[in-house]
Amino acid sequence: MSDQTGAEQIFHRHRDRAQAVAYRMLGSRTDAEDIVQEVWLRWNRAPRDDIVSPEAWIVTTTARLALDQLRSAQARRETYVGPWLPEPIISRERDAMPTPEDALSLADDVSMALLHMLERLAPEERVAFLMHDVFDYDHHEVSTLLGKSEPACRQIVSRARKRVKDESIRFNAGHRAHAELAKAFRTALETADLDGLLACLAPDAVLYSDGGGKAAAALNPIYTADHIARFFLGISRKMPAALDIAPVLVNGQPGYVLHDDKTIHSVTSFAVSEGKITTVYMIRNPDKLARVARDIKLAE
Repeated sequence: MSDQTGAEQIFHRHRDRAQAVAYRMLGSRTDAEDIVQEVWLRWNRAPRDDIVSPEAWIVTTTARLALDQLRSAQARRETYVGPWLPEPIISRERDAMPTPEDALSLADDVSMALLHMLERLAPEERVAFLMHDVFDYDHHEVSTLLGKSEPACRQIVSRARKRVKDESIRFNAGHRAHAELAKAFRTALETADLDGLLACLAPDAVLYSDGGGKAAAALNPIYTADHIARFFLGISRKMPAALDIAPVLVNGQPGYVLHDDKTIHSVTSFAVSEGKITTVYMIRNPDKLARVARDIKLAE
């Protein structure tokens, strides 16, 4: 086996983990893939004798590049039109029904709720929290990654963890209960049932709608169940008859895709707590929907 072939096989073995790190840090599949491609180029140029653990080298390099991109993205997102939501990962429910353990894991580390909340952290807080609490790096490894002292990194991780906990973004609904609420919401939307929508929503629910200035969307969060329900009824009245509401998994949690034969209108997912929808996430930015049709094989 040539050195090049061996290098490719080693990198391929750790590529998924690198992709997972980059996506959770950036909230963008496109940016994550660009980062992983850059890591691959650097891996090809790196002296092999200096690398003790290929996995650690690949993941750490990914995290450093993602941190650099997060710092530059921070300024861009300050001028983003309307709320910013992550690029969704979509699968058909019938193709990817998770086990209870898988669903809990996804809810904890790749849900829309968590990724959206992580946007409120400073770049170093986000990286430290994810590497320590999600990817099991110890404080010494995180300190090496960030170029800070170990006590400073402990404080950064602790501060980020507290903010995440205070936001109460972790799901406390099982997958089945979440799926039933998503189905009830979808049915109420299809039948223009105001009371049905209100029954699904917590009174203090909030809706984030991401059009990125490229598609019609609410420029500010919409608060309270009544306002959210009426917003969706307004959408339903304007929808062409050909549009379909398809149940899917959005980042591992039940949601739906609104589409016609070839075009994705939006992706909607929910955060659920105590038997009610507490947060609705609607993604309309076409840049973030470009992969969705392929994900669910819409053309088939």
